[in-house]
Amino acid sequence: MVALIDRASASQSGRPQRRLTIQTVDIAPDTTTLRSLDWDRDRFDIEFALENGTTYNSFLIRGEKIALVDTSHEKFRQLYLDALQGLIDPAAIDYLIISHTEPDHSGLVKDVLQLNPEITVVGAKVAIQFLEELVHRPFKRQVVKNGDRLDLGNGHELEFISAPNLHWPDTIFTFDHKTQTLYTCDAFGMHFCDDHTYDEDLELIEYDYHYYYDCLMGPNARSVLSALKRMAALPEITTIATGHGPLLRHNLQELVGRYQEWSQTQAKAATTVGIFYVAEYGYSDQLAQAIANGITKTGVLVEMMDLRVADPQEVRELVEIATGLVIGMPPQSGTFAANAKAGLSTIFAATNAKQSVGLFEAGGGDDESVYPIRNQFQEIGLTEAFPPIHIKELPSEATYQLCDEAGTDLGQWLTRDRTVKQMKSLDGELDKALGRLSGGLYIITAKKGDISSAMLASWVSQASFEPLGITIAVAKDRAIESFMHLGDRFVLNVLEEGNYQILMKHFLKRFAPGADRFADVKTYPATNGSPILADSLAYIECEVVSRMECSDHWIVYSTIDAGRVAKSEALTAVHHRKAGNHY
Repeated sequence: MVALIDRASASQSGRPQRRLTIQTVDIAPDTTTLRSLDWDRDRFDIEFALENGTTYNSFLIRGEKIALVDTSHEKFRQLYLDALQGLIDPAAIDYLIISHTEPDHSGLVKDVLQLNPEITVVGAKVAIQFLEELVHRPFKRQVVKNGDRLDLGNGHELEFISAPNLHWPDTIFTFDHKTQTLYTCDAFGMHFCDDHTYDEDLELIEYDYHYYYDCLMGPNARSVLSALKRMAALPEITTIATGHGPLLRHNLQELVGRYQEWSQTQAKAATTVGIFYVAEYGYSDQLAQAIANGITKTGVLVEMMDLRVADPQEVRELVEIATGLVIGMPPQSGTFAANAKAGLSTIFAATNAKQSVGLFEAGGGDDESVYPIRNQFQEIGLTEAFPPIHIKELPSEATYQLCDEAGTDLGQWLTRDRTVKQMKSLDGELDKALGRLSGGLYIITAKKGDISSAMLASWVSQASFEPLGITIAVAKDRAIESFMHLGDRFVLNVLEEGNYQILMKHFLKRFAPGADRFADVKTYPATNGSPILADSLAYIECEVVSRMECSDHWIVYSTIDAGRVAKSEALTAVHHRKAGNHY
């Protein structure tokens, strides 16, 4: 059975909004998915861009008893409830299984409970606690832990697998032994929206799959490996029913294997940063995630911990292994304030003077003050990784870019000794020979919305005639990397021989997180909106069409839209290196 409900939502003003549809498909015996397709969503949690929309997947399992696995985002309220009631009378649903309580999956729990107050809500202990704050009404509940089972009858025996921090502290997986389907919510998902229920076309989805992993799962690589180990103890899995994007069936082993490979690589990192935040308070989740994204670009392992529910022993263990700490200010009052403050006290007790620390406000309106906490860390002797990040208003793209850059600064600071060691690691003659590969000097400039960035580059080359295209090697830990994903546009400014020193010196200096790269530099806008440097020899407007991952760089291939030379007789500045293992 395949059914579609389509609607272009409209605001109260009557202006058209984003297109939302519902797809219902039978995916296994007695099992139906309700996929809420958000075709035009272009941001997720604000801190990272989407190119292909997203979906929110929910599942209905019919045995002698009936279970609903997750709900949907509140923006789909009427569409989802209509589709659900078209499949079954909600009064017949016995169990509502909560994979985790993040609002994009649990946003309609309250509505389902209104339709059937007798449903038993099934979830991890922490999930049940969170739901009490979410629905504000009594409900039947069944707390489950790793290895617990729920028999729906007709062979549908459900086994629960604990998978905390993927990417919410209360996450559980659910395995149906009859259909060999594993329901994983965020894990193994991707933000990708199309009519295909499954992963038939690996090439089409693999970029979004990897990008999703980097943003949401990579910062908790050790938790991913723990979940994979528990999954290995299950019988054969034939389908992974994800919470976002297509379900995995055709390329299941390949895609699970990639999680294993990526997470093992991350977990081998010798340096770890612990990020402590209070989820669902202010913008703490999004800000912490943006900082984590910046840190992981530098090859540093990140472990995120929610102070609402963190066990003091787990807090202590993470602090003791961490080289750097990032802390979001907890609330001064409220349900979880006591536990968060206790976690903060544990952090202070476990820190040592060799660590680095960064602090950010959550923007919840009742934050603990940054400065007394900052002073305490300074008294202990910790190095401040970046100035405290203050939230004075609704976070913007610039706020999240500041957080990303702050995370990158922290990661670079923590890996400075490793970087110096790598610079000295090549054989002397080989190093000199490699250094003889020269390149031009260029400034890449880019702008997205209200934020902009720039980078001095020399690893640039023409790559194609038809269409005209170039490649640029961009280090993974460069701030501008966030501006060079598929579909992004930028300008390549060519520097002039004998007239490049001022621009080179300006763009080589280290900018503070969130600083304006173009202060005191004369620019004018390109057709694509990116800054053109007025003193450049020439400029080329480009659009990113593909990226290839190398060990420490991205090779970005871009097509050319326009260009112009300011001085036809001048020559391009050339960069000659003495060594080949650093710029």
